[in-house]
This record gives sequence, C-alpha cells and structure tokens, in this order.
Amino acid sequence: MSLLKSYRSIAGSEIIDEIETLAERLAGKSVVHVNSTKVGGGVAEILARMVPLLNELGINTRWEIVKGAQDFYNATKKFHNALHGAAQDITEADFKAYAETVEANASQIDLGSDFVFIHDPQPAALVKKREQFKNHWIWRCHIDLSHAAPLVWNYFKPLVSSYDACVISDPHFSQELPIPQTLIAPSIDPLSEKNRDLTKAEIDKVFSHLKIPRDKPLITQVSRFDRLKDPLGVIEAFEALGPRPGARLLLVGGSADDDPEGAIVYQEVMAKAKGNENIIILSLPPTSNLEINAIQRGSTIVVQKSLREGFGLTVSEALWKSKPVIAGAVGGIPQQVIHKHTGILVHSIEGTTYWMRQLLRNPDMAQKLGENGKEHVRNNFLLTRHLRDYLLLFLMTENPYSDFIRL
Repeated sequence: MSLLKSYRSIAGSEIIDEIETLAERLAGKSVVHVNSTKVGGGVAEILARMVPLLNELGINTRWEIVKGAQDFYNATKKFHNALHGAAQDITEADFKAYAETVEANASQIDLGSDFVFIHDPQPAALVKKREQFKNHWIWRCHIDLSHAAPLVWNYFKPLVSSYDACVISDPHFSQELPIPQTLIAPSIDPLSEKNRDLTKAEIDKVFSHLKIPRDKPLITQVSRFDRLKDPLGVIEAFEALGPRPGARLLLVGGSADDDPEGAIVYQEVMAKAKGNENIIILSLPPTSNLEINAIQRGSTIVVQKSLREGFGLTVSEALWKSKPVIAGAVGGIPQQVIHKHTGILVHSIEGTTYWMRQLLRNPDMAQKLGENGKEHVRNNFLLTRHLRDYLLLFLMTENPYSDFIRL
C-alpha cells in the first residue's frame, strides 16, 4: 500500500482523492524545503513526514538545512525569542553573524527547484539569491509575530517582502506585507511513531523502562526546555495543588540542534524541582518518539503552559490521544483548544492550578474533553489536511493572477 492510501481509514477517502487530483497538476515539479535542523522541534517532525508523501505524489522534493557556528545559533535564538515578543539583548554582532552564515550557506544549497520553501527566520535571508533563479519562493513562519520586537522584525520585513507568499499559523500573526499571506495550521501525523495507537503492553514497557511510577495520577508537560514553554510556571502551579490530590508532575523535554538555551533551562528546572519527590524531570533524545507517545497516553492530564507559542504541536498530539489538555491561551493554541469543549485555556499559574484540581476531581469532564479534542484534531490538524493545503499553496503561487485554479 502506498504511504498516502494508508491514511484513508483515518482522514477519509474524500481528502485523499482531492490530494491526488491536486498533485496531478504539479507532477514533475520540484520543491526544496530549508530550515535549521533535521532533529528536534515541530518543523523537523512535519517535514520528516511531509517530504516522502510529496515525492510519492510525483513532486521531486528535497530537504536542506542551514548550518552555522555557535554565534549563528545564539543570534537566531535571540531573533526567535524577540519575534515572539520576549525582551532580548541583540547587537550588531548578532546581525553580522546571521548575515554572514546565511551567505555562506547560499553557495552550498541548491536553490534551483521550482518552489523554494523557507521555514522560519534562520534561512530567511537566502531569498537574497532568488534573482539567480526563475522560480517561486515561499516563507513559512512558525512563530507568533503578533508582538514582534520592532528591531528584529524591521530587519526581517524587507527579506520577507521579497518572497512570493508568506504562510502563517494564526490570523493574529499577520503583518503588513506587500505579498499574499496564507493561513495554514501545522499538523500531526497519526501514523507516526509518536502518534500511532499503542497497546497497553507497549505503554507499560516504556513506563517501566523509564522508571516512571504509576501509583498516582500523572500530570505531564512535553516540551523543549525553553523559557517560553514556562516549565518553571508548571512546577509552581503543581506545587500550589498541595498534597491532597495525590498527583505527580512529569516534565519531559529535550533539545534541538538550533537551540543553545536548552541546557541552561534544564538546569533551572532541575533546581526548581529539587526536593519534591512528586516531580519527575526527564531529558530525552529528540528521537524518543515511542517514549513520548507512551507517556502522553499514560498521563491523566497533559499541560502546555506556554507563554508564547507559534502553534504547539504537543497540544494536538495529546488531544489525538483523547487526553484532557490544559494550555496557555497564546499563539496558535486556541485553534486547538476550545475552552471547556476540547480542553482548557489558562492565563496564569493560579488558573493552571485551579484546572488541574478540577480535572483530577472530575474524571467524566476530563474524558469528555479528551473525546471532543480527538475529533477536533481529526477534522483540522492531521497531516493529510496540511499536505492538501501545501499543494493548493503551490498552485496559487504558480498562478498569482488567477481567480480560479481549474482542476
């Protein structure tokens, strides 16, 4: 069975047929995706599943990464945080390291494909080379730009304006740009190792191997160790529960190749949790997909208390597993969590504590939230919908002056 057809039973035949029809119009075209890492983070996870499907559909697709020294990654991490609205100390040396590194990468990456699909700020400046090619360029922003720091956005805005189109994850992220902006939400792959169905024995084996006790209800957050994911706030919210609910907190994180702050935040989290036997901190390799799947499925409540968030794929991952989710009402999370219907949205540490307590006390409510959440993800945030949207985007970019694309 082809990769695409294996999704029929989950996504439905109608969307699979539509994808195949769209792909016929793009047969023989080529695409190169460029980001900053192939390991760790939602962008890498999506591309790892998307690229094989595009190739199967007859669209020649490659995936390249920009590489740099530590000064480049330090600079781009600052840019990432600043575009999310966090205060950063950014210097001319940061912009210089960025510009020189991307310039060096431009000579190493083949940018001659029909569509050049650039993800996030790290490789954005590659667009300076587009005059050498007669092709189409798309910038895909996975960041919440609604509170972007002017210093950094003013640097990137002219670069973004040189693209043919900009893709954002939420309407609130849109900016004043001279190019079309398209809303495409990220997605999860229901057949990946991180999201496929697991047996009870598989779940039990992972918990046993990782030595995670199961004698109490488990409240879990799965995220990179990143200040914008607010792991310290999650610990404060849990500790405010007190001993009465009798729960445990599990913080599971890891690192990405392009995130130099992860190790520092991990140490802060370890120090914050020290002395509390009901808090477990796990740092797992970014390839621990089976382990993450089992942990989410074995948890009682899943938390994603982000302070800023582009989308937050861990929310859809947990909802797909029918788990009640408590999440920060930021970025693209409210697309996934409809308050009191598919999950719970919170605005504070106190609110997080309140809803932890409520869901521990009301398992029927928790179960209903999880059931609604799974269907919401099935209808809106699966890889097949994402693939269809990208095919439509390619056709739109190729036909910028057409009101209709005739299939």
